[in-house]
Amino acid sequence: MPHQEQVLAHGHLCNPGPPKNPGYNSNPVPVIIQTESREEWGAFLIPYVLMAVFGGVPLFYMELALGQFHRTGAISIWKHICPIFKGIGFAICIIALYVSFYYNTIIAWALFYLYSSFSSTLPWTSCDNEWNTENCTNYFGKDNVTWTNYSRSPAEEFYTRNVLVVHESSGLEDVGYIRWQLTLCLFLIFTIVYFSLWKGVKTSGKVVWVTATLPYAVLLILMIRGATLPGAWKGVVFYLNPKWEKLKETSVWVDAAAQIFFSLGPGFGVLLALSSYNPFNNNCYRDAIVTSLVNCLTSFVSGFVIFTVLGYMAEQRNVNVEDVARDKGPSLLFITYPEAIANMVGSTFFAIIFFVMMITLGLDSTFGGLEAIITAVMDEYPDTLSHRRELFVFGLVVVCFLGSLGTLTTGGAYVVKLLEEFGVGSSIIAIVFLEATAVSWFYGINRFSNDIKSMLGYTPGLFWRVCWVAISPAFLAYIIISSLLNPQTLSLFDYEFPDWSITVGYIIGASSFIWIPVYMVYKLVWTPGSLKQRLAVCLRPERTLPDIHTDSMGLSPIL
Repeated sequence: MPHQEQVLAHGHLCNPGPPKNPGYNSNPVPVIIQTESREEWGAFLIPYVLMAVFGGVPLFYMELALGQFHRTGAISIWKHICPIFKGIGFAICIIALYVSFYYNTIIAWALFYLYSSFSSTLPWTSCDNEWNTENCTNYFGKDNVTWTNYSRSPAEEFYTRNVLVVHESSGLEDVGYIRWQLTLCLFLIFTIVYFSLWKGVKTSGKVVWVTATLPYAVLLILMIRGATLPGAWKGVVFYLNPKWEKLKETSVWVDAAAQIFFSLGPGFGVLLALSSYNPFNNNCYRDAIVTSLVNCLTSFVSGFVIFTVLGYMAEQRNVNVEDVARDKGPSLLFITYPEAIANMVGSTFFAIIFFVMMITLGLDSTFGGLEAIITAVMDEYPDTLSHRRELFVFGLVVVCFLGSLGTLTTGGAYVVKLLEEFGVGSSIIAIVFLEATAVSWFYGINRFSNDIKSMLGYTPGLFWRVCWVAISPAFLAYIIISSLLNPQTLSLFDYEFPDWSITVGYIIGASSFIWIPVYMVYKLVWTPGSLKQRLAVCLRPERTLPDIHTDSMGLSPIL
């Protein structure tokens, strides 16, 4: 998410599906201010828009068209495109599994917060709880409070010492015991997921009407509330004021590319799976444009929701906005924003709707990710699984739950970080690079354009074809090369990940990508004939006409 699913701060928390388808140390340690990440937000919008126009949206359109024309999932679709690249489909499914191992745990954290929010006074409001330490400092509504390098806010200690309990783990060397509270939350999450997916897209489509629309109502409420907070204008100025000199930094462009890429979600198999249920003549071009615009506008508006609150917190702390904005990812969702909510009038109400929004966004992305696996595997093995969907989905959910147990330990936050960084990361970007290359150069841009013409009645314009052939692959190669040339150190709270864990991370990343060359070798070895004949067979689509793709209810689409 996968980075992954963005509306707020976490990668995978706002991946939209296609339209029409359904070790924290309690001892005092200095707080490290990440000055290198400051003042990049204002410069972020320009590369974000450019990356969306020339990279994200064309790839989004490509996957919608592929799924709708060939009417099958991420594995079997390659027999229609270029059989030797079928390993891409298997790699996508492995990555989707890795995402499910950690992403649903983050939703479980949100569920824990939601349960804790049903109180007259939010438990992360004060320092008077059993999990608080002498470093807990509550500065809201108080004068002459000194905030030092050793200070921890009540929200931070609630997150690290009551939700995660990372202070009882020394790191990945000792992840500790499984917490029953989080296990129960995760069990409830997967129960919802199973009963939403077991009958197919007919059922999940109805659920998505809630999970995909409710967040917009909540965002509107939070944006209005944020705009009325003292100091909100400081956050808005910081958000919109571009720092032109930052455009010279590679990291800003890489971050923008990664943001739009993981937000729109090509390569995760979701677009291929869900668009395969569309009518053959559905206007996937319109869907791609509308969905991409809605996604990007949602991300832009969400920035106001976040930065009005950051401006408010900066006003209360009497610091600059960039000192508050240094928190990213889960820290922003589970520390910074809850901390601000706790000190608003009507804090209980805003906490409840905020975490309901997080849960619905997370579930929406989970539905898509697991449906990608379900559709891919069932389309690959229809004789075995076509009438056993409920059983297969149950088995998949059990596997995902068991695979998530490591993230439910006291050191589970470190496992989540490792999977998030290496389980998805560069692997999914490399996979989409190969996918775009295989479609444009091996399947052929002219053949692909004719496929679209057979559905829509017209061929894609020059802009789209140039993007698919050159610009989008270059955009992906840029991200991959920049990531490899500028590896970032991995840390969480005050824990620096050891070298051996980085090696493990690379192995995790390679474990999905390796299926691509493995299948290429397998296909070449088992195809009869000379090497030239084998290559010709492996590179030639087995069939050019779309299959009649049926969903789990046995209903054929309208062709």
